[in-house]
Amino acid sequence: MKILAFALALSCSHGSWAARTAFQAQCEDSMAKPVSVLHSTPNGYSINNTVSFHGLSAMKPGAPGTFVLGLTKTESRSTISLKTPTLIDPVSGYECVAPQITVSLLYSPVVVYVGREFRPGSCAYQEILAHEMRHLKTYLDHLPKVEVTVRAALARRFNDKPLYAPRGQAMALLQQKLNTGWAPYIQKEMAKVDPLQAAIDTPQEYARLSKVCAGEVQSIVRPANRDR
Repeated sequence: MKILAFALALSCSHGSWAARTAFQAQCEDSMAKPVSVLHSTPNGYSINNTVSFHGLSAMKPGAPGTFVLGLTKTESRSTISLKTPTLIDPVSGYECVAPQITVSLLYSPVVVYVGREFRPGSCAYQEILAHEMRHLKTYLDHLPKVEVTVRAALARRFNDKPLYAPRGQAMALLQQKLNTGWAPYIQKEMAKVDPLQAAIDTPQEYARLSKVCAGEVQSIVRPANRDR
């Protein structure tokens, strides 16, 4: 990271960290330590019974020729905010910053669909909804894991030390690094839920759902498919 290179160059020019300049001492002793705070915020969910299973089948990518009886649909989102308390050294022309980073994670909106052909409260409806609740739980269980992973990575990177850069450059350099490095990294961690979701929708699970409730699902799907 470019800012870290500045910090090393400044510190090395005065020997070791043990022989600190007055500016370094002021930065390290008086400024708040860099803080990386992460919030995962479950955003709730809604249940939608208005879309036919044909419509749900069209909504799910990569499922040609299959009937999607229910669907849990959401979008992963993350935001990063940055504050940079700063001290300036007029002698060296450098500034030190204690970056305060706040990351928010959420899935929004979360909509659980059950095909409108299935009457709420019926056996088939309850079986389909239970399947979709497994998807919902997987999403919600994944957020805390991402939080732990990203918080640890941020802590390792910033190492509880102020950062140094030429005067007026720290904020822009940090923001660039957050946008080009950390934001894609966080989204990659969020996307690790996808294979967990795919593991729920196995051929065996689809076969099981097709046979539950004494053939109730099949009795609805087959006539509806003929009338399509």
